[in-house]
Amino acid sequence: MLVWVAQLFFDKTATLGEALTDKIALFPYDSGYFKPYQLVTHMFAHASYDARGGIVIFHILFNMYALWMFGSMLEKVWGPKRFLIFYLACGLGAGVAQLFLSDYPAVGASGAIMGLMAAFAYLFPNTQFYIIPLPFPIKAKYLVAVYAAIDLFGGVHPGKADNVAHFAHLGGMVVGFILVLIWNKTNKKTFY
Repeated sequence: MLVWVAQLFFDKTATLGEALTDKIALFPYDSGYFKPYQLVTHMFAHASYDARGGIVIFHILFNMYALWMFGSMLEKVWGPKRFLIFYLACGLGAGVAQLFLSDYPAVGASGAIMGLMAAFAYLFPNTQFYIIPLPFPIKAKYLVAVYAAIDLFGGVHPGKADNVAHFAHLGGMVVGFILVLIWNKTNKKTFY
């Protein structure tokens, strides 16, 4: 959240290429703007201003809500150190997927969040969620499967105005799923 506030402050009057977001977003490796540190910084940055100069708030609000909703439970299960390792690994996986499967810059914690969602669905598959406007509950395992399908479709068939890093989401989800599988097998614990 602090990085996003800094982006709002420094991006407002910056010229193209000099904005904070231009420095910390993850750029394609062959763009000339790519720096290795962006594999980490992109997951702490979020969209700041839209094309008309309005503040973009829903991107960070959704990510922070999902981080709280899924992350708080996973942190209780794993502890803060293991949770941080998991979160960063998912964010790195998202960044690598974005680098190799997309050709545009990306910002946001969404890839790491999708990894958290995959882990949550694996550990607590039958937890039910109410998603507006659906008039019925949906289990975590199905919710994550639907999100994965939407991202796969969106990545393969992006719309003209699509500015979502679908492959980053999928990369974070895959890393999260693999990591929780490994951790669950080595811990021999079952969560319900």
